[in-house]
Amino acid sequence: MTVRMRLQPEAIGSGMTSQRVRDRLVERLREKGIVDERVLNAIRTVPRHLFVDEALATRAYEDTALPIGQGQTISQPWVVAKMTETLLETAPSKVLEIGTGSGYQAAVLAALGLEVHTVERIGELLRTARKRFRTLGLNVRSKHDDGRIGWPENGPFDAIIVTAAAPALVDALTAQLAPGGTLVAPVGGSGGQSLMRLRKDADGVVTQHDLAPVVFVPLLSGMVD
Repeated sequence: MTVRMRLQPEAIGSGMTSQRVRDRLVERLREKGIVDERVLNAIRTVPRHLFVDEALATRAYEDTALPIGQGQTISQPWVVAKMTETLLETAPSKVLEIGTGSGYQAAVLAALGLEVHTVERIGELLRTARKRFRTLGLNVRSKHDDGRIGWPENGPFDAIIVTAAAPALVDALTAQLAPGGTLVAPVGGSGGQSLMRLRKDADGVVTQHDLAPVVFVPLLSGMVD
């Protein structure tokens, strides 16, 4: 699996968004335990500064979450890398993302050559993310809908990634995970959240593993224009 993005020259950036700055971020992620070179190369390649407001572009390659409007955030690069690395352990080809947000996580997955399906409940965020996908030439299938429902008509999926936290894993989503697949999601509430990995074996038996403490926005139902 290789990173397939063909970036326009303006996506490379300069100064605080230059390749040198991206390389430093990758080194920090490596020091924090990210070992999959495919993931590190995708983080190095995908222009995170294009997924945040222009006023925050100089902070795009810090290892921190940043606001994207509508009460939402673009996830910390380490979290994106960890979730992506976990999904790749079972060699998926078709992935469902719940919570498109800025589009950055979907872009990283698409850059790895995966077939990405992403669902976002906030219409304004999804419209902006779609423009970014088109600008970067990414083939990402997206839908404006309640993420808690998933995308059953396009399932099952080899992997599912959830970018907002619920008190428990959502049954409708685990049901759309193919046998042999992996689901990664933050689980918990305001008292604390954990990044969980769920694996479904060939017989449909599910096992769970706690990966790390995290902080995500809540996974809400319904849709917003």
